[in-house]
Amino acid sequence: MEMPKPNPGVMSRKAMLLERLRSVLPDDAIIHEEVETRAYECDALTAYKCPPMLVVLPSSTQEVSDVLRICQEEGVPVVPRGSGTSLAGGALPTADCVILGVARMNEVLETDYDNRFIRVQSGRTNLSVTGAVEEEDFFFAPDPSSQLACAIAGNIAMNSGGAHCLKYGVTTNNLLGVTMVLMDGTVIELGGAHLDAGGLDLLGVICGSEGQLGVVTEATLRILRKPEGARPVLMGFDDNAVAGECVSDIIKSGILPVAIEFMDRLCIEACENFAHAGYPNCEALLIVEVEGSEAEIESQLEKIIEIAKRHNPVELRESQSAEESAKIWLGRKSAFGAMGQINDYMCLDGTIPVSELPMVLRRIGELSKEFGLPVGNVFHAGDGNMHPLILFDANKPGDLEKCEAFGAEILKLCVDAGGCLTGEHGVGIEKRDLMTYQYSPEDLEAQMAVKDVFDPAWLLNPAKVFPLPVSESRRAARVAAQ
Repeated sequence: MEMPKPNPGVMSRKAMLLERLRSVLPDDAIIHEEVETRAYECDALTAYKCPPMLVVLPSSTQEVSDVLRICQEEGVPVVPRGSGTSLAGGALPTADCVILGVARMNEVLETDYDNRFIRVQSGRTNLSVTGAVEEEDFFFAPDPSSQLACAIAGNIAMNSGGAHCLKYGVTTNNLLGVTMVLMDGTVIELGGAHLDAGGLDLLGVICGSEGQLGVVTEATLRILRKPEGARPVLMGFDDNAVAGECVSDIIKSGILPVAIEFMDRLCIEACENFAHAGYPNCEALLIVEVEGSEAEIESQLEKIIEIAKRHNPVELRESQSAEESAKIWLGRKSAFGAMGQINDYMCLDGTIPVSELPMVLRRIGELSKEFGLPVGNVFHAGDGNMHPLILFDANKPGDLEKCEAFGAEILKLCVDAGGCLTGEHGVGIEKRDLMTYQYSPEDLEAQMAVKDVFDPAWLLNPAKVFPLPVSESRRAARVAAQ
């Protein structure tokens, strides 16, 4: 994956830049020795690595503003970073950049239960947002599998979802406002503690913008009352496509479960060995969860089980206790880690219409045979957010390239099926060269024109989202015009 060559002029000014940064940050907030910057050389897409020139760890919006202002004046690229859990290379550095990490900005700033919102610094982890309000029986709905570690900053950057997004939506549906710093150091407020802001939907532009437009330092998030109860049911099938048909039929019936999760045999076995969740021996597994009062749960599950029986499941098991439910979800939440015990893998993120699940699953199986690489499927089936895990050997020459080619075919398949390249992981560097497959030149021009407004010199998060020749040409033209 090609990255832009470092700017010699920027690299030569490292000592001067370091001196200027020390005037606005404490010494322990700046990392400049190469042996220490290597800790930031990649994110969760570990196939690509590049140590940054410097790393800064500000603790406040003002410090972020000061850092960005200095970097703009010096013409230094900045790569924003939350917890580094991006699976798309969204926080991959360039050799001449400053990594701006928000991990130290993790405080709860305000909680309002009457109006159902919480305001936090953006470095706070996803799960700890719920942790801050759960004693009052509230929770924060988006729940990506990395929620124990991932930061709200990254959730906003990639518009993350999670298992329960079928009912509650993804980050954009639970984000009320942000404090954001532009590349020139200007601090802006978008949205706030209310349902919708007036005027242009700039908050909708920011959520999912992958650090291309500014650095979010604070976020106002919607919190919800915990439901009275919830219960999952396990469904085992002898065929992936049949499981896909069952998902499609559940959605078509008008029932809205809180989650429908899918795993194929490879993932089932890995998760069972890891979490011992009691998963059945089958080709495909669905976890369907509903919530509400006991009467609501019983009514919904009765209809869902009736639909499942039409597809001849090899096992149909309703959870009988909170402990059993927790175990079922531990298996699913452990999927990525469990698969990592088998081999190296690349996790994709294409999204498709639910009605196309059977066809897409069949085609992925065919592609797996064509490329000679195993693939495990685990995904949010209810909204068609696929997460194929392609297994490969990083130490075997040519295997990574074969894996990438296989992944590109899967993502093209998702677009051809009426879906898109990403549901929640973002484009990053992983999918940037496929953007022309989904978007026309006019579409890309419109997107880049938005970046022109927020980041005129194209210094924020370089080499991401847009195909590299396009973005480098655009950056050069913008710099020349200034």
